Amino acid sequence: MERRSKGPPQIYEEYAYVIDYLPYGKPGLRLRRGAGAVVQLVGEEYFTLLEAVVKEGVMLKPSDRVYIGKDSRKEILYILGRTRYEDLTANAKIELENVIEKIVLNREAFFVNFFNTAKPITPRMHALELIPGIGKKYMWKIIDEREKKPFESFQDLQKRANLPNPAKLIVKRIIEELSGESKYRLFTRAS
Repeated sequence: MERRSKGPPQIYEEYAYVIDYLPYGKPGLRLRRGAGAVVQLVGEEYFTLLEAVVKEGVMLKPSDRVYIGKDSRKEILYILGRTRYEDLTANAKIELENVIEKIVLNREAFFVNFFNTAKPITPRMHALELIPGIGKKYMWKIIDEREKKPFESFQDLQKRANLPNPAKLIVKRIIEELSGESKYRLFTRAS
């Protein structure tokens, strides 16, 4: 008998970055024996917001990259689960922008490709217009320039389309998506 899966396959993050380290756990959270501190994390691939328990004796700090995949983990004992933007600590919200910028810069080719391939979402709205700071004028400049030759880097995009700091604009967009301020998702998954 053939088994059918219910819905799309689960997508898991392999690596995440620490956005807050809570050495004494989180108020009201009961942990198993042998558990250490709790960390709030942002995933490297889909920007998933997570909470996890750190192995006893392990100290982590914001911006640390940790393995959270299915295989043996060095720093993380277990994943508590996904969390919402509004449930992040004040420190995590402050760190989030810096960590996302680090991820965006590390994955520059992926995001430059977005500028090279973005298409209209509706007859009146283009995906490029969802990036804060990009209106019709910048959108058409990007489209005209990418038709001549695809962009190769953020610097190339900035120079040819006269776009101020593309990485920062993408970071703003990702935070908008994570905080639930946007109807459309370009870079994150729905919780």
